Amino acid sequence: MPSAPLSCPVQVSDYPKLDSKQAGHLRHFHNLVSQPDGEWHHFGSLEGQQEWDDAYRYQLATMAYAAGVTHYHRLPAMRVAFKTLMRRMIHKMLRREVWGYWFNTSLGGTLLDPDLKELRKPWIDPVINENIMYSGHLLLMTSLYAMLFDDDEFEKKGGLTFTWNPLFWGLGKEEFQYDNRSLQEVIFKQMRENDWVGVCCEPNAVFVVCNQFPIIAMRYNDVRDGTNNIEDVLEKYEASLVKKGMLADDGLYAAFFALKQGKAVPARQGAHTAWANAFMNTWNSEKVHSLYDKQVLGFLTTADGKTQLNPTGVAMAFRKLVLEGGEDPHSVETLQKARENSSKFVNPALPFQTVSWGLFTMMLSELGKTKELNNLLDFADTHLKPTWENGGLYYPRNDQLLDDDQNMIHVEPHSGNSGLGYARLNVPDGQKKMWEKPWTRSVLTSRPWVDRLNFADGVDFLRGTWDDGADAMIITLRSWTGSQDVTLSIRNLPKGDWAVYVDQRLKDTVALGDGEELTVTEKVGEDEIDIIVASM
Repeated sequence: MPSAPLSCPVQVSDYPKLDSKQAGHLRHFHNLVSQPDGEWHHFGSLEGQQEWDDAYRYQLATMAYAAGVTHYHRLPAMRVAFKTLMRRMIHKMLRREVWGYWFNTSLGGTLLDPDLKELRKPWIDPVINENIMYSGHLLLMTSLYAMLFDDDEFEKKGGLTFTWNPLFWGLGKEEFQYDNRSLQEVIFKQMRENDWVGVCCEPNAVFVVCNQFPIIAMRYNDVRDGTNNIEDVLEKYEASLVKKGMLADDGLYAAFFALKQGKAVPARQGAHTAWANAFMNTWNSEKVHSLYDKQVLGFLTTADGKTQLNPTGVAMAFRKLVLEGGEDPHSVETLQKARENSSKFVNPALPFQTVSWGLFTMMLSELGKTKELNNLLDFADTHLKPTWENGGLYYPRNDQLLDDDQNMIHVEPHSGNSGLGYARLNVPDGQKKMWEKPWTRSVLTSRPWVDRLNFADGVDFLRGTWDDGADAMIITLRSWTGSQDVTLSIRNLPKGDWAVYVDQRLKDTVALGDGEELTVTEKVGEDEIDIIVASM
């Protein structure tokens, strides 16, 4: 075996790493989904029946997307850790507490169907018809899982099974069995039936945002299957959005398209537009960027050179003053007038504040609006009571809308648990880059990866990447639970001689045969430890 340099030839500082806040968000995701089934600590939403934008399903889906972009862009070698984490998120997504709301929602209601004269006959199956606000997210979560890990668990028959078993009512246990591809077919069958404008969330109401997620899933599935269904779907979908008036003159996407009435209902807030853009940037980036300034008017304003986020009522009043009254959008006086008029723009039928903090920061992260994003994250860290618990970082629920200085401090669990974390973990064009170059089987089988180490081991992963040019695996770990022995293995290394460096100093040399793994055991504490395995 040739001798190895005593000092590592690879400089760990050349590789970006997660900061403590980014690692804290991942740890919080792990803490949330590691709770025993039936326990939803910190998940509690503003609307207790899971019918609002902070429901369990949205929190879980956003966590999965945050984990996905982090694994793809920042920690691609930490395969087992992220696979275990995302699998747990999908498990929670299949719990009856997450989708059981649909039985009541399927009855319909006059809020979104004003011509309704009697309630419909309800049904239990949460994905067979409508409810894209659940089924679309589940499809993308499982398609993303398959793309990132080349695992067909949720593509097998019955891989997505919904079990309905209330204790004291019903005619006994019922199961509704699907898999990723049969779920996709159910969804896109409804798009065809609805003239391609999308699938309903609630009965009679098609929202732009919720239909972005199954579209991205189809793209991943196309690459996996060697098909190209998405090209035809996008052509018809985009044309239908324009035809049916889902893009308003002021830039905001319509609140929803009412199928029975055949009309687009004007937007009453901007959070859904921001949410849609955070994912529509994958396939419609030019349009998303072209509408940005019109769409954020009033929602994002500048004071003392810093971007601030305004509540929906203030933002809609601001837009009216500027777009209809000709007021100066850069004037402090305009913002003050908007605050004074904001009560006129409150919708009494929807008594809950929109998910502004999470959804706007998610959009800013995707569109590469780094200055604006950092301004909002800095505000969050100063005013939204960032909280550390068991190594995890989150922003606790706060029902108060404004502080004494008229700053918006309202936080709901979707933003606090997952949305702000997503924004901090994402990279510019994070979803778009995944759309353009999803991982394939050949990509995943061609590079080394780290095994036997996941979030349950009590360590945070700050670096985890394979550098093909340097023939080196770069790993940085830290423990939040105190010093402990940690064992990891690196799989898929080429046959040959390898040097193991710990904190830049030679620790060991190993000769590997075909298919052999390299195992490293080190004591990991609160101080960062760098482990580099390099070819000799």
